[in-house]
Amino acid sequence: QVQLVESGGGLVQPGESLRLSCAASGSIFSINAMGWYRQAPGKERELVATITNSGSMNYADSVKGRFTISRDNAKNTVYLQMNSLKPEDTAVYYCNLRNYRGYSYKDYWGQGTQVTVSS
Repeated sequence: QVQLVESGGGLVQPGESLRLSCAASGSIFSINAMGWYRQAPGKERELVATITNSGSMNYADSVKGRFTISRDNAKNTVYLQMNSLKPEDTAVYYCNLRNYRGYSYKDYWGQGTQVTVSS
């Protein structure tokens, strides 16, 4: 099993910044990816950004140039630096860890942290 503990959400004004953190513990495979997804009211959960244990990153087009994902493998922690926040970034942000084994994988999710961007 894997446990994910998120922190860093909150209420900010448009243009401001926030940093999310997610610490993983438990059975973490050597080949994995960590990332962030978000879900706004009435919408489906969507990918924000992911990063593999080797450092390959992937971003949603809507956040490119504003958000930066990073990870500390020694601490099994992933970060999401969110700059120039917009009201449309308002959502519950979920941390994800994907353990890979061969061609299969298993996803684990955090409990979610609310990010609200409003003036």
